[in-house]
Amino acid sequence: MIKKKVTKILVPLDGSKNSQRGLEMAISVARQFGATITGVYSIYAPPHSEFRGVGSVEESLNEEVKKIMNNAKVLAAQNGIVFKEKLMRGDIGYNIIKLAHNKKENFNLLVIGNRGRGSLKEMFFGSVSNYVIHASKIPVLLVK
Repeated sequence: MIKKKVTKILVPLDGSKNSQRGLEMAISVARQFGATITGVYSIYAPPHSEFRGVGSVEESLNEEVKKIMNNAKVLAAQNGIVFKEKLMRGDIGYNIIKLAHNKKENFNLLVIGNRGRGSLKEMFFGSVSNYVIHASKIPVLLVK
C-alpha cells in the first residue's frame, strides 16, 4: 500500500510539446491522488540583460506566457484539477529547484517534460531536465 500521498505537483512549462506532455501526465497523476498542480514558467534572464528596458520584447513574451498558462489552466479545469501558476525570472533550472524545495509550498512531485536530446548534444548544451533530476530532493517524473 502506498503510504505517501501526492498532494501538490510542480510542472515546469515552456510552451513546447514536451512540456505539454508533462502537464498531461501531471493531470493524470493529480486525478488519481486528488492533487493540485502548480505550473511554473521561468524566463531566462542573465544578471545584466541587454534586453532590459526593451518593452516590446518583454510585452510579447508576457503575452505568450499568459497564453501558455491559460491553456494549462483550462486543460486542468476540464479534468477537475486545481491549477495555480508561478512566473519566475533568472536561471531556469535553479528557479525550478528553488521552488520545488520551498518548504511553504511543500511539493510532493515534480513532473517535467524531457527534450530527448542525445548525450553528445547534452554535454555541450546542458539540459534543464537533466539539472532538475540531479538536483531535486523530491521525486521527479520525467516525461518523454
